[in-house]
Amino acid sequence: MNDNSQNPQPAPGARQLLRHALATLAYRTDRALRDAPESFASFNTGEKGRTPVHILAHMGDLLDWVLSIARGKQAWHDSVPLPWPQEVARFFTALKAFDDFVASGAALASPPEKLFQGAIADALTHTGQLCMLRRMAGCPIKGENYYLADIAAGRVGQDQPAPVKRF
Repeated sequence: MNDNSQNPQPAPGARQLLRHALATLAYRTDRALRDAPESFASFNTGEKGRTPVHILAHMGDLLDWVLSIARGKQAWHDSVPLPWPQEVARFFTALKAFDDFVASGAALASPPEKLFQGAIADALTHTGQLCMLRRMAGCPIKGENYYLADIAAGRVGQDQPAPVKRF
């Protein structure tokens, strides 16, 4: 990764947009996980795909990785999935750690656009997979108008607000 002398700091609005993307990830992932039966964690399509708990563990790994990139010491780790409740907590803890770092104003060792296009975009894709698996498992999430959702930078925990408009 480039050091900061080779990587000028981002425009002021770039950090805020990255933080809003993280809050969006938190909101949408919370929706994908909320009220899922415990059996959902091990739902298997039989098609060599990952189970929801494996997807969520990978998402936590992505967040740990992007934080390491932002700090300038890139490190990847493949985690063995924890039991579902602990894996859910790990995801939101890792998301908060990254958001806290971005919010701190500390120098970023990588441009926000690169941080987004890699790990964060990947995590959003996996959130969609979780939503699709919820439907396949017979426990779909309710649709809502995400444009109207109450998403705010810094709100990256499981304490997400109620939907503004359901479909």
